Amino acid sequence: MITNNNIGIDEKLIYPELSYKIVGILFKIHGELGNKYQEKYYQRAIAIELRRKNIEFEKELMVDLVYEGEKIGKYFIDFLIENKIVLEIKATDRFRISDFKQVEGYLKSKDIKLGILANFRTQRLTHTRVLNPNLIRKN
Repeated sequence: MITNNNIGIDEKLIYPELSYKIVGILFKIHGELGNKYQEKYYQRAIAIELRRKNIEFEKELMVDLVYEGEKIGKYFIDFLIENKIVLEIKATDRFRISDFKQVEGYLKSKDIKLGILANFRTQRLTHTRVLNPNLIRKN
């Protein structure tokens, strides 16, 4: 167990086998397609690989944005995999704080523990695990 005292979270690897499979798929696709395409093409390739590996997923899952019990909008999660992991795909020069906030919002809204944020535009695939902020312990 790794303890990060800066944010007060005890971090264990969440869903190690499933996240390993997902990241393997991401690397395979980046190796095949490279870094020059739009996000939608990587999403399509990911869906193909998830199906081939018999991994359950929902693509472009619509989620309502609710304020004080009233719907004020909607957004779409790129992938919800086995109802356990949110996978958000980017094709941009680098991750931005807003990308992390976006994934955190998805995790909170669906009460999911783990997200994977992946960027296909970089020379080498970049990816990171994002934890649901509700897992952070209050000191």
